[in-house]
Amino acid sequence: MDTINLDLHVVATLSQVTTATLTTILFKKGLRNAWLRGTAPLAAGQKRIVGPAFTLRFIPQREDITSPAAWSSPTSTRAAVEAMPAGCVAVADTAGIADSGIFGDILCARMRQRGVAGLVTAGAVRDRAGILVAELPVWCSGVAAPPAVSQMAFVGWQEPIGCGGVAIMPNDVIVADEDGAVVIPAALLDAVLETALEQERSEAWILDEVRKGAPLTGLYPMNAENQARYEAQAGRK
Repeated sequence: MDTINLDLHVVATLSQVTTATLTTILFKKGLRNAWLRGTAPLAAGQKRIVGPAFTLRFIPQREDITSPAAWSSPTSTRAAVEAMPAGCVAVADTAGIADSGIFGDILCARMRQRGVAGLVTAGAVRDRAGILVAELPVWCSGVAAPPAVSQMAFVGWQEPIGCGGVAIMPNDVIVADEDGAVVIPAALLDAVLETALEQERSEAWILDEVRKGAPLTGLYPMNAENQARYEAQAGRK
């Protein structure tokens, strides 16, 4: 499946919205399972990333299909990296295995060169110091020195996967920040965009009121009186 290119407006909008806000919006729309468990920033201060999911699938290792020769296979992580378009977010399903690193400094450096927005996995990566030098934003469960082939076989890309207990389809939209990674199903993207920035603005106003000493009752959520005050201060009728 070909990877879509997100409109620049979509990327710019979602780059201003936290994953916490997005999970709330998705919850209101009936989607309770959108936050990818075990996806923590590899480095402090990583900027928020937004992009279409480029999915990668690993399965548990089996000796007849997993060996160093797999690195040169047409179905290899190397081939997958070369298929990644600029702007995508690589999302890897590691079958719950987190004691070997799926990517190291060389592959991450190549992904960075290709303009990949970042890597998200509930598994582990390796060569942490080198990845930090490569400056590819990574969200993962941790770091492990052994190579992926010691525990896993890579079997394909751009197919449905599970990551962090969440179903991910190719071209779903991934947003990742300091709170982890969230998936926005492609079918819900427009509905999320309609309310995302307004929710950020209204919650910023509520937080400002709380810092001034306002009680939460009638403020969070806003009653009619506070809603009217908010809209007046925001220049809305």
